[in-house]
Amino acid sequence: MKDARTPYDELLASAREREQEHIFAYWDRLSEQQKDALLQQIQQIDFDLLHELYQTIAANKKAADLTFEPVQPIPLPRAEAQKQEAQEMAAVGEQILREGKIGAILVAGGQGTRLGFDGPKGIFPIGPVSQKSLFQLHAEKLLAIRRRYETRVPWYIMTSESNHAATVNFFEDHHYFSLPKEDVFFFVQGMMPALNEQGKLIMDRPDHVFMSPDGHGGIFAALKNSGALEDMRNRGIEYLFYFQVDNVLVKICDPVFLGYHIHQQADMSAKVVSKRDPFEKVGVVGRINGKLGVIEYSDMSDDDKLARDEHGNLLYNAGSIAIHVLSRNFIEKICGNDINLPWHIAHKKVPYIDAQGQTIQPARPNGYKFERFIFDALNYAERAVVLEVDRAEEFSPVKNADGDDSPATARRDMTRLFASWLRAADFPLPENVDGMRLEISPLFALDRDEFLNKIEGKLRIPTAFYLE
Repeated sequence: MKDARTPYDELLASAREREQEHIFAYWDRLSEQQKDALLQQIQQIDFDLLHELYQTIAANKKAADLTFEPVQPIPLPRAEAQKQEAQEMAAVGEQILREGKIGAILVAGGQGTRLGFDGPKGIFPIGPVSQKSLFQLHAEKLLAIRRRYETRVPWYIMTSESNHAATVNFFEDHHYFSLPKEDVFFFVQGMMPALNEQGKLIMDRPDHVFMSPDGHGGIFAALKNSGALEDMRNRGIEYLFYFQVDNVLVKICDPVFLGYHIHQQADMSAKVVSKRDPFEKVGVVGRINGKLGVIEYSDMSDDDKLARDEHGNLLYNAGSIAIHVLSRNFIEKICGNDINLPWHIAHKKVPYIDAQGQTIQPARPNGYKFERFIFDALNYAERAVVLEVDRAEEFSPVKNADGDDSPATARRDMTRLFASWLRAADFPLPENVDGMRLEISPLFALDRDEFLNKIEGKLRIPTAFYLE
């Protein structure tokens, strides 16, 4: 006899099996449309995985189980031989760019909430003079790269459920910043439920289980599920330059970095900067239980953070800046069923509903969110490059409304970088330019060398100076 159970019956039975039947507590109050939406959402929930994750929380595993070792990155080129090697690597990267084998991946799923900004973080205005958005800044760098190397660089942009529509609309409203529409591929990262402190799924509406983005490590599944990975394969893309939306100084598709990665036949590579101080809240590229990875700041003891080598330098000094090159074949390997990146657990404030179905914003952390991190893929790389770069030239993120890593420090760092280009061209500038507003568009010059080749004569620099 045919099973007469409905999807509701089946899903309720699955929920009861894992003691999660409370997610149906408001069923009788819901409209048919709300019931359908809730059922569709529940169908996507992996109850067994959540049970395993809660058991991990209950086991209270500590970082004490981990052993850390530092790594020695390829250093900043100071000696003549190092500078010559960097030039040779740049030539390798430039050739692959000309051959059209490079794509760019941007992670842009965040909102501007922490900046006091309503909308996707990528829309935030950041240009010191122009007030161009983060998205426009990155788009113009890619456009300049395409023009310099007479090539195509498809751009894969990972959004989230909360900002996807607004992001796509922004690009359409700005005509994709003169990039070909067919070379901009938007895809949405996955979502993951949260659990309360008793291991129960958290409802944020009577018809909805709370969900949050599954972390930048979810990019592998998202690339595969969206068709982006197949698009890369069809285009003949062999290497992907990965970066995050909030870094205003990122050198997109840096030929030197690409060259090292390609020359060493690496699976995945990472850029690092020297830490500002022992307690800067960044992860450190190192070895964890013998495998390459990023040692999270929260997993390091104060002794680890303060440790010095025989030369007096910080032992764990290779600060991760979330810039990578990945070979497409390696991405396909990670996307295979035989590799699962670990889940990271964070105790956070999660909105929930009370017995009357009203949404409550908690005053303290009340639930656990789960994320995957892209840097954990380094553990599976048979070959990897770790390249040190100059923070002043390549890393200034926009994360906080004020203080360190804020719009103010990002604009300051952009101004300082452009001032260094102007000084190299013998423009008279005061030693301290922090009160000035200087900006050089990527469409005028991508780097100092291009700027020096283009600029002629000496200009008087006013308080606000802009070149495009």
